[in-house]
Amino acid sequence: MATAEPNGSLIEVRDLAIEFSARGQLARAVDGVSLDWRRGEILGVVGESGCGKSTLARAMLALVEPAAGSVSLRGQVVSGEGAGGRKGVSDLRRRVQMIFQDPYQTLNPRQRVEAIVTEPLRVQGVPEGKHDERVRRALDDVGLDPERYLGRYPHQLSGGQRQRVAIAAALVLEPEGLICDEPVSMLDASVRAQILSVLLELQKRRVLALVFITHDLSLAWSLCDRIAVMYLGRIVEQGSAVDVIERPKHPYTKALVNAVPVPEAGGGGRRELLGGELPDPTAIPPGCRFHPRCPRRFEPCDSVDPSLMPAGGRDQLAACLLHDPAQSSAAKAAADA
Repeated sequence: MATAEPNGSLIEVRDLAIEFSARGQLARAVDGVSLDWRRGEILGVVGESGCGKSTLARAMLALVEPAAGSVSLRGQVVSGEGAGGRKGVSDLRRRVQMIFQDPYQTLNPRQRVEAIVTEPLRVQGVPEGKHDERVRRALDDVGLDPERYLGRYPHQLSGGQRQRVAIAAALVLEPEGLICDEPVSMLDASVRAQILSVLLELQKRRVLALVFITHDLSLAWSLCDRIAVMYLGRIVEQGSAVDVIERPKHPYTKALVNAVPVPEAGGGGRRELLGGELPDPTAIPPGCRFHPRCPRRFEPCDSVDPSLMPAGGRDQLAACLLHDPAQSSAAKAAADA
C-alpha cells in the first residue's frame, strides 16, 4: 500500500458538471463532483466504463469546458466559474501532466523520441539551453538509455517502450502531479508490472502526486492512498483505499469488490454480483441514480437523491440513504434484508 503525507491540495474540484450533446439531448458525463487531490498522494478513481472517470480526468486538466463548477490549482481557479484566463490553464498544464491509455496514439508517428519528449518544453517556453539535459534526465528516469532511443520512431518501439516515452514526455516539465488514465490497460501483464514500478519509483523519487483512473479495484487497492468510486457521473463513495475496498459502504462499491476474482478453495461462498447495465446518461433515473440496480433499495431511494455523507471509516463518505440518520429504521431493514 502506498503511503503519503500530503501537505494541502494540488487540485480542488468543486460542484463540477461536464455536458455533451447526444442524439439531440444533453448528457451529463460528470454531474456535481467535488474532489480534492492532495500533494504527494496517490488517488484512485474507479468505476465501470462510461461512468465519467476519463471525462473527470480531462476536466482536471481543463481539456473540457465545465457546464458548471470549477477546477482550482493550489487554491487558484483555473477552469469554470471564476477562472482567471489562459495563464492559469498554462500554469496548470505545466504543473500537472497526463498519461493516456494508448501510447501509440499519444505519440506522433512522424517524430523521433527526441522531438516528442522535447515538444512540451517548446510549448511552455523553456529556454533551449535546458532542453537536452531535461530530455535525457526524463528518459533515464523511465529506464530508457538516451543514446539508444533518442533517434527512434514510435513504430520502432515496443508497447512498453512507447508508454515509457509518453511518461518521459510528461516528466520533462518537472510537474507536481501526473494523471494516469488507464496507463497499463493495453499492455501485456509483465510489461504492466514494469510500467507500474516505474510510476511508483518516480512518485517516491520526485514526490509526485498521482491520479490513477482505472476499473481495476485490485490495482487501486494495491497502489492508492485514497479511492473515489464513480457511478453515472457522480462520486458515490470515497475514503482511504483500505476502508473503501475492505469495508465498502455503498452497494455499488460492494458489487464492484465482489466482482474482483479471488481464488478460493472449494469455490468460496455466494457472492452478490451487480446486474443490469449503466443507465443512459441522457435519461438519469430520479432519486438515487443507482437504485434501479441496487439490491438494498428501499422506499425513498426512487425519489431522494442522496449526497455524500459520513459512512463509517475516518473520512469515508458514501452517497447512500442506508447511512442517512433520518432513514435509520427503513435503512436498517433494507440492510438486513
